[in-house]
Amino acid sequence: MTVQAGTVTGGGSSGALRAVGRVVVLVAILGFVLYPLLWMLGSSLKSPTEVASNLSVIPTEPTWANYPDGWSYIKGISFGRFFTNSLVIALATVVANGVSCLVTAYAFARLHFRGRRVWFAVMIATLLLPSHVLIIPQYVLFNYFGWIDTPLPLIVPKLLATEAFFVFLMVQFMRGIPRELDQAAKIDGCSPYGVFRYVILPLSRPALVTTAIFSFIWTWNDFFTQLVYLPSPSSYTVPIGLRLFIDSSGQTSLGPMFAMSVLSLAPVFLFFLAFQRMLVEGINTSGLKG
Repeated sequence: MTVQAGTVTGGGSSGALRAVGRVVVLVAILGFVLYPLLWMLGSSLKSPTEVASNLSVIPTEPTWANYPDGWSYIKGISFGRFFTNSLVIALATVVANGVSCLVTAYAFARLHFRGRRVWFAVMIATLLLPSHVLIIPQYVLFNYFGWIDTPLPLIVPKLLATEAFFVFLMVQFMRGIPRELDQAAKIDGCSPYGVFRYVILPLSRPALVTTAIFSFIWTWNDFFTQLVYLPSPSSYTVPIGLRLFIDSSGQTSLGPMFAMSVLSLAPVFLFFLAFQRMLVEGINTSGLKG
């Protein structure tokens, strides 16, 4: 009995040590990943001279002046204008991607029409095409429409299901939904539109949320496309507005820039936090709950 007790105690101790070791490793990885964010947060509270001299995360003399200075750094334009422009474009893109990609995915996954496999393969092939090669023809087209310096070039194409990745994501999700549900709905008198409305749409909520989260993050962080189509400062978004903290001589207002960078992370963090449970559900489920 004594030997057995010692064995159990030894096994419990080794298990506890392994658990502690895993926690230490996870905390170390977490600290390594979060260090740039913590450093940016600390630098947003440093004076301009301390940003260059103090490499520590914690500022020696914290100052909140960088936030009001950064908010009104651009003469004649508040940084809030950039936030408003980014929110309008990002939210409109979320809605446009969600609606167009969902309808397109339903057609590929559930409807039968001539050339369906060919068109699906063509859509997947567009994922291999770098987006930068389309910038010039798209710019010429949008300039002909008179859309330059408006949000339209960034929103209208999303209404045409141009994001093949999200279409593919939803198609794969819908293929996991049993077709028996479609047949049951048709027996009850539903048309293909009714099947989409009462069967596919409610079950596709996790995939829609996943599309919404990635659409918002990618649009909010986009710099190149918005720089091309939005030339005037009044239409700038947050990524372009942060570039204005570097003047023509290369001098940078680091403190205010870091302060506005911290604020620019807040919408992305809050959007992800609000829908993270559904994002995990969209990755782990196939459309049905047990």
